[in-house]
Amino acid sequence: MIEIRRPKDLSRIRRLALAAQGLLHAQPFGRGLKGCREAIHHIGYVQVDTISVVERAHHHVLHSRVPGYDPAMTNQMLVDGDIFEYWAHAAAFLPMADYRFSLPYKHAIKNGQTHWFRNPDKKLMGELLARIRSEGPLRSRDLESGEAKRAGWWDWKPAKKAIEQLYMQGDLMVSDRTGFQKTYDLTERVLPSQVNTTFPTTDEFAAHLVDQQFRCHGIASLKGITYLRRNAALRKAVKRLVNERLATGALEQVKLPSGDILLVEAGALERPMPRLRNRMLILSPFDNSVIQRERLRALFQYDYQIECYAPAAKRQYGYFCLPLLYRDEFVGRMDCKAHRKDRLLEIKSLHFEQHRFDEALIIAAFVEAIRTFCQFQGCDRVSLTEAYPKSLEQRLRDALGFLA
Repeated sequence: MIEIRRPKDLSRIRRLALAAQGLLHAQPFGRGLKGCREAIHHIGYVQVDTISVVERAHHHVLHSRVPGYDPAMTNQMLVDGDIFEYWAHAAAFLPMADYRFSLPYKHAIKNGQTHWFRNPDKKLMGELLARIRSEGPLRSRDLESGEAKRAGWWDWKPAKKAIEQLYMQGDLMVSDRTGFQKTYDLTERVLPSQVNTTFPTTDEFAAHLVDQQFRCHGIASLKGITYLRRNAALRKAVKRLVNERLATGALEQVKLPSGDILLVEAGALERPMPRLRNRMLILSPFDNSVIQRERLRALFQYDYQIECYAPAAKRQYGYFCLPLLYRDEFVGRMDCKAHRKDRLLEIKSLHFEQHRFDEALIIAAFVEAIRTFCQFQGCDRVSLTEAYPKSLEQRLRDALGFLA
């Protein structure tokens, strides 16, 4: 077991993790549409989320990694068959090359081993399939129902539930997405002919997950490899494979100063690491690098929880705080809202944690990050309501003055 005791060794572990996520190089996957394709293939998925106080999560994740990214590119990749939409640990865009690994969950839903909706209306599902087969793709808002739409996805009108059930069990795929309006079509009409549709064995699925985690995270926990996957047989297969690779020396254990034990591929810590730059990244709460909160806390000593699901009175940092990554440390969080009609980015609160960096460098990096972030949000002005520690507030206001 490798024990991490010195700060420079911990920095090396962090750089391994961040470089694997594409967060240390200026353009790790290339630019534009080509860069987007490479990024999703490498990091394995991009989470789709509905919250829009700033640009939605799937756009934010790609913007953080791909220079020249444009939000229209995700739908272009969907239409071109480079990616498909389905459930990972949440709704996500996934590489089309990984399509076969969505089949076990689809099969389990279709056969009643697990449920998306309980007691699905199979008669209505059959009618919808027949309609799509004869009339072509169908948008969810085109569905007709006599019921008024009620609040909450669990109260969707019957036709919407039926089409979502067909999608989750694999009979339909999303063929196009305009904003948050999905278009559904028959899987056989959407799926590219060259895609491997062989049902994976449990051991194949386990190997896929293990290989993917070390490719896109660099360092992983056993729990993190099957993050939010409730398939007991799959978890056992992953544990067995990890133990085999530890026994053969293909994997090594790393003990962090916190006492947490993580896994790395043998020799990974001896590889050349990218140099750190005085750059700050404003990340999405659903970014692949922060979504596993326990791993984030163990590796970066950064305790982060999204608070939009908590009552306002219980929020400590704000509704939708964005993690701030500087060099190889998470140094703060920012709660903000893009007022797109007014082209104003409102920073409601900005919190910097205790850190070892020069404050002037932090402020300069933050201002440059905000400049780029504003452009991404379609804003050209910034307002700052409050910042912590208070000793930095006026300096931050002055530094942001050119965007006021």
